Amino acid sequence: MLRSMTGFGKASVEAGLKKLMIEIRSLNSKGMDINLKVPSSFREWENEIRNLMSLSLIRGKVDLSISQEYGEASELPIINKEAVRNYYDQMKSVATEIGLSTDDSMQLYLAALRLPETTKSSHEHPTENEWTDLQNGLRQALDQVNDFRNLEGKKLEEDIHSRILLILDKLKQTGDFEKERIIKLRERIGKQLSESKLNQEHDKNRFEQELIYYLEKLDITEEKVRLKKHCEYFIETMKETESTGKKLGFIAQEIGREINTLGSKANDFEIQKLVVQMKDELEKIREQLMNVL
Repeated sequence: MLRSMTGFGKASVEAGLKKLMIEIRSLNSKGMDINLKVPSSFREWENEIRNLMSLSLIRGKVDLSISQEYGEASELPIINKEAVRNYYDQMKSVATEIGLSTDDSMQLYLAALRLPETTKSSHEHPTENEWTDLQNGLRQALDQVNDFRNLEGKKLEEDIHSRILLILDKLKQTGDFEKERIIKLRERIGKQLSESKLNQEHDKNRFEQELIYYLEKLDITEEKVRLKKHCEYFIETMKETESTGKKLGFIAQEIGREINTLGSKANDFEIQKLVVQMKDELEKIREQLMNVL
């Protein structure tokens, strides 16, 4: 079953006197790319958070946001006076140097408060119980992301499967033109030979031998068999339980290679039209595969 790399999940948990709000967003990516936005008090557990997310989500561009609300005033962050004062003095000094007015001290103060490290937690080191609560919240949000991915993956699978069947159907239709293709080719060569006024001079047996050799060069039976096998293998691979996005991408490359060879050897307008339609379906499959885990 296919799984999408697109997902969303959120959870809220009580951690001591705080309430933690967790949001996870996931998009497609070639590897695992995690962007964390967590309170400074939880940064000591960043590696553990990344490991937990990597094991659950495997691949994708993932944004994690953790915010917190305080239940009591004693838990509220404390203004880091030294940091604010230092920012304020530097901003005032720079403003003076470049000739800006420093009359509005309140504006400078408010700007300084928005800079990093201007607040700090009343207790910088969360307890093990808070870490356990955070892990529980993360698992809840990750479960939601994976449920979302499974749902999106089912839609992707239905769409991709239908397009593979369309390719197989177009492949089957090429058989309707193969016999006529050989007749047309034979007639065209005979006509060119006649127009060159060499038809009375050539060896009939040699002509037949050369024609057979030429037709063998343009025979598409092998390509049709391989293309059919690749499509069937593609469908089988979609049913696997493990992550199959990259594997399906490789099989799609092989399907594309056989379609291209089929087109270059077809030498027939009707078959070329079917080849163009197969290429169109394959391109849509490739676009969808970019989001498959």
